[in-house]
Amino acid sequence: MPTIFLESKDNPKIKHLRGLIEQNSYRKKQGQTVLEGTHLCLAWLHENKKINSIFTTEHALSHPDYERILAKYTGAVFVISESLYKDLSTLGTSLACLAIVDLPSSSQTLDFKADTLILENVQDPGNVGTLLRSAAAAGIEQIICTKGSASLWSPRVLRAGMGAHFSLQTFENVTLEEVLPQFQIPVYVTSSHHAESLYSKNLRKACVWILGNEGQGVSDYALQHAQAVSIPQPGGQESLNVAIAGSICFFEMVRQRL
Repeated sequence: MPTIFLESKDNPKIKHLRGLIEQNSYRKKQGQTVLEGTHLCLAWLHENKKINSIFTTEHALSHPDYERILAKYTGAVFVISESLYKDLSTLGTSLACLAIVDLPSSSQTLDFKADTLILENVQDPGNVGTLLRSAAAAGIEQIICTKGSASLWSPRVLRAGMGAHFSLQTFENVTLEEVLPQFQIPVYVTSSHHAESLYSKNLRKACVWILGNEGQGVSDYALQHAQAVSIPQPGGQESLNVAIAGSICFFEMVRQRL
């Protein structure tokens, strides 16, 4: 395992790493993204996927987690200063680890009879990652994102997903009007207006969940082409966080299917 020390923030490899962390357009152009934290790297390697390069600090390199990573990774490890790492990292992880990986190329086609989560203009990376994590835990393997949603493969969304991405089929920049009419199973949207209780629905068979923007909720088109469900809130709050609401829906579905 070659260990290479990099000192300058203007080094081409550092500039490339920064571009992948900060710019969605650059990630798309290069076909790469960044995994931050040893947990994500180990989850990636567990799926027998390749890491192209790793950036860390001299202090972090002695951590036991790196022994587990380096048992499966034979490429170069670039060691940078603590201050440069803090400048690059946007997630505040405790153990310095930034890994460059290739974006997965999916040749899969949409399955219009499978449990599906559709994110319609959900913009917060933490919410998107949490929803993917909950969906994966509930057995929903197909994820669709419309334009305007946070990039699924951004470092922030990946971090929030905690490795859930690696077991999911994901489709981005999809137009709702194109795909929704093709589904041959019930479609539900979360809404507090003209909705029936989530707990009144029969969720034992495959279905589609549409979750909308944090502020505006789902679009009029989604409301017109799906069954609106609400989550009873005896405490009288106006609404739930979208990631919490989605998770409640997914696990009511799981409960009914047990």
